[in-house]
Formats: sequence, structure tokens, C-alpha cells
Amino acid sequence: MDTPFVIDPLARDSAAEGALLRAAGPVVAVELMGGVRAWAVTRDAAARELLTDPRLVKDAGHWAAYQRGEVPADWPLIGLAVPGPSMVTTDGPEHRRLRALVAQAFTPRRVELMRPKVEQVTAALLDRLAAAGPVADLKTVFAFPLPMTLIGWLLGLPEQDHAYVRELYERFFSSVRSDVRATIAALNAFVLGLVAQRRAAPGADLISALLAADTEGGALTDAEAAATLRVIIAAGHETTVNLITNAVRALLAHPDQLALARSGRVPWSAVVEESLRWTPPTSNFLFRFAAEDVTYETSVIPRGDAVLISYNAIGRDPARHGATAELFDITREPTRHLSLGYGPHVCPGAPLARLEATVALPALFRRFPELALAIGDGELRPNPTMVVNSLRELPVRLERRGD
Repeated sequence: MDTPFVIDPLARDSAAEGALLRAAGPVVAVELMGGVRAWAVTRDAAARELLTDPRLVKDAGHWAAYQRGEVPADWPLIGLAVPGPSMVTTDGPEHRRLRALVAQAFTPRRVELMRPKVEQVTAALLDRLAAAGPVADLKTVFAFPLPMTLIGWLLGLPEQDHAYVRELYERFFSSVRSDVRATIAALNAFVLGLVAQRRAAPGADLISALLAADTEGGALTDAEAAATLRVIIAAGHETTVNLITNAVRALLAHPDQLALARSGRVPWSAVVEESLRWTPPTSNFLFRFAAEDVTYETSVIPRGDAVLISYNAIGRDPARHGATAELFDITREPTRHLSLGYGPHVCPGAPLARLEATVALPALFRRFPELALAIGDGELRPNPTMVVNSLRELPVRLERRGD
């Protein structure tokens, strides 16, 4: 492997890191925390080709370093790299079987039927945000509970579990925590408990529907159901939390763009797509594994090596998005970005994330037209994770100072 580019586990400047990765080439040798080696796909065209290359598979049985015992069980991101049997870790017919059970719950038509519920939850949370002011953490009071309430409603999760879920997933996505085995055990215990509850007493919720469904390959086992729930809960809230917080941050840093959206000259859907492109909710997606040698241009990914997708780098690729790709511009000509995935593993919850954001953002700025950051943009703290573009908090002032 070439001399690797060292990925910052603290994510101190994800945009700058993405630019450096992209400049280094379309497929770049990288080193992750703990000296784990991989390859990063950094450009749009390369990602479109490699994300659909059947030689790059999701089964960690093909990860040579892991099979040789070179990746320890307490590696901080082991729960993401080797997460158990679900639609995230399978390919071909098995992937289609597991994905179909989830995807049918998130078709655009079914998601659109959720709009009144999204609007109701948004309105209630805006009231809660107003009560928390005049300065409040937008992430904690609004951006997190919106998708968590909705995915909890779908799954039948009581509100008292929501804070625990947030804590578990923040620990799970961390690139630096040393308690990874305890976190994975707690997360597995939580989802297996949900499976056991619904096996014993099915209800009118998505978990019960998943357990009752039967496909050509058979019904879900407890292990498959638990791993699938981990994926649904993570994708069902983490993507939207980061989408909303990153979009608000971008709009407050670009008041001309915010004015265009608020005037109606540019639709809020364009704000959502530009936010997804410019600051994708997922920074780097782990992993695919080379089942055989894979050549892309002058790079050769050897059989057994791991491959991550660097959405930070890909989202601002000028070859796809033009010479102004580094700029946040909601008037940009629509171009399909990859921030919610591509190919067979595209995020099945993407329609719900888009709906939540296109309802939440205009409602937020209508309710608080003088919304502003309560601290300097440079003082905002990223979560220490190379996996998601996540802020620790987003302190905002709801009204103009002195009002």
C-alpha cells in the first residue's frame, strides 16, 4: 500500500481534509485510528463506478487484516466495520431480502402520508424551543428530538428511551472512545430486548411488522432483526439530526442564501439538497472489502483490503459540481449528489430524512426570523468521529439581542 493519508479521528476540519483527500487522487491509501489501513474513494465518478462494482463486497469475511487478527475487538469503529447480519453487511439476494423488508416502510408514497405527523411534531418542538430560549441548543431541543420522535413513533419506542438511544449512538460513532465493547453490548441488549418484547406481544408498529414478514428466504431471525433495528434507528435519526444542524449552520453563515430561501425564490428542497452535498451527514462510510484485486485508473486495491467512501471529499468534487463546488449555493443547477448513498446500498430512509428537513427548516425560520448563532461559527465543536458530520451542540439565539 502507498504511504497513507492519515484521517483525523477528531474531525477537526472535515472540509479541508476532504479537499486534501480529493487532491491526492480518486482512490487514496489512508490510515485510520489504531494504524488500521484502508483505501478512500474521494471523487464522484470513482464512487459511482466502485459502489456498483461486484468485486467490492460488504462481507467482513473478505477483510484480510481483520481475519488475521490485526484489527482488535476494541477498535473504536469495529461496530460499524463488522456490525452483524443486516442489509448493511450483505450483498446479492440476501441483501435484497433484508432490504425489502425495510424499504417497503419508507417508499415515497408512505413517507408522504407521514407529513401531517412531521408537521405536528415540528410545531410542538418549536414551542419547546421557544420555552428554552432566549439562547438554546438547537441540536438537543429541536434537531435531535424531531427525527427521534418520528422513528420512535414508527418503532413504538417510548420517549423515555430517546435520551439513552442518543447516548448509545454518540458513543457508537465515536472514533476515540475506549469503551466500544461495552457500547456494542449495551446497544445489542437494547435492540434484542425490543425484539423479544415484540415477539411476546406484537403491536401496530414497524418492529412487529418486520418480525411478522416472511420472504422467499424466510422470516428474520432474532440476530437479523436486532441488526436491522440498529440500522433503522441509526439511519432514522442520525442522518436527519446532522442534516438539520448542518443546514441551519450553513444558512446562518450565508445570510444571502437564507434570504433567498425565506423569500420563496428558491425552494427549501434546494436548501436540503445543497446542504446534503456541501456538508453530507455521513463523512466517511465504512466499509467495503475487495474480494479480488480491483484496479481504478492507476490505483490497485489488493484483494482483502478495506475501502471507505469519503462523502466529505466527493460532495465538493468540481468534476461533478463545477468550479464553484466549494461554495454553499442553493441556486446551483440540480446535480445528483451521493451523500445518501448510491447503488444497491442507497439509504432506504432518504425520503423520510428529506421530508423531515423540508418541513423543519422553513418552520424554524418562520417561527424565529431573527435566529442567529449564540457563539462564533469557529467556536462550534465537532463530535470526535470520522464517520458522521456531527456537532456536539448548536447554540442559537432565538431573538435579536436586546429585543
